[in-house]
Amino acid sequence: MGKKYIDNSWDFRKDNTKEFTHCYHSYPAMMIPQVARKLIDKYGKKAKWLFDPYCGTGTSLVEANIKNINAIGTDLNPLARLIAETKTTQIDLRNLDACIKDFNDKAFSAQFGIKDKNPITLPNFQNIDYWFSKDVQEKLALIKNYIDNIQNNSIQKFFMVAFSETVRESSWTKNSEFKLVRMSIEQMKKFNPNVFNIMECKLLRNRKGLKSYIKTKTNGATTSIFDFNTVINIPQDILPNESIDLIVTSPPYGDSRTTVAYGQFSRLANQWLGFSEASKVDKILMGGIKNGNRIKSKSKTADETIAKIYNIDENRCKDVIAFFADYEKSISNLANSIKPGGYACYVVGNRSVKGITIPMDEITKDFFKANGFKHIETIIRNIPNKRMPSENSPSNVRGKKASTMKNEYIVICQKK
Repeated sequence: MGKKYIDNSWDFRKDNTKEFTHCYHSYPAMMIPQVARKLIDKYGKKAKWLFDPYCGTGTSLVEANIKNINAIGTDLNPLARLIAETKTTQIDLRNLDACIKDFNDKAFSAQFGIKDKNPITLPNFQNIDYWFSKDVQEKLALIKNYIDNIQNNSIQKFFMVAFSETVRESSWTKNSEFKLVRMSIEQMKKFNPNVFNIMECKLLRNRKGLKSYIKTKTNGATTSIFDFNTVINIPQDILPNESIDLIVTSPPYGDSRTTVAYGQFSRLANQWLGFSEASKVDKILMGGIKNGNRIKSKSKTADETIAKIYNIDENRCKDVIAFFADYEKSISNLANSIKPGGYACYVVGNRSVKGITIPMDEITKDFFKANGFKHIETIIRNIPNKRMPSENSPSNVRGKKASTMKNEYIVICQKK
């Protein structure tokens, strides 16, 4: 039986969590690079292939590449995949600088009323006028038009990532929220974003991170990003059985709709970037579709927890049932891809529903043990830096809040 203990050395309170390309884009519940780095150092000394099955913006993929480990990631959110791919792509700085200068010149001209020779078309998606002023729409459309005409694919994606944050920061969205919540009318009246300046600042910040990443990564390790759903299957042409040395990941802690709304956070950027099904991301993520059937799992802890929630609120419990049904399937599929002796490192949080704490770390351990793994250890760390909502509404009663998780649990399991 592996041990479970608190280790404050994993807190990384004073560390820079935005070094290298980790600075590129904010995103909910990101695993900090220092955690991924320490896990790779400890459990991936001889690893050649790392897999992140819920890769988000690619923290573990960047860290694997720096350590000369090839990486594979998959995520169902198109914005997350774009960011992860861009963060792990090295770009010729001279070509990038030329493009940034050209953009800055055109942005300068646009601010003085000099029109672009290319026709500008405003996008037409639902509620665009609800989230953006007409002036902001026109400026974002100018930037998007410029991006569409960039010939170099890697540089184009680099600009798209900066544009994504620009979209969010120039919208009437409360940026302190993960979900789409609009500013008050009074706040909107005072809100006058300098759209071009926001974009220029994002480009320069990310260029600095890219330069640091290029200087640090001096090897030939590669990353491939995919969109397959690990709940359904692991494509054998991408990940054959027993081909992965190490998994380092931070999975969702619950269904996206009631925990961290990845889809809502990304929706406006996904719409501006033209990604299809932008409004349906939360539904296709783990636990997004409720079936309501209580099926006995391979975790006694999960079943006991579900029973407690069911006795309080049968309907709310359906969200939890749906999530853990998908989570169990995902781990079962992933288990086949790991080599004997390989490690699965899961960074999880223990959320609460209806006042009942869900021991995600114990449930994760149970699911892996049921698939031929042994538990090595669970490390408990404080989460001073992780961007999570400070409060949530576990009861779904308007105005009734509860504090969210203050700790993370790093669960390490090894395939027998």
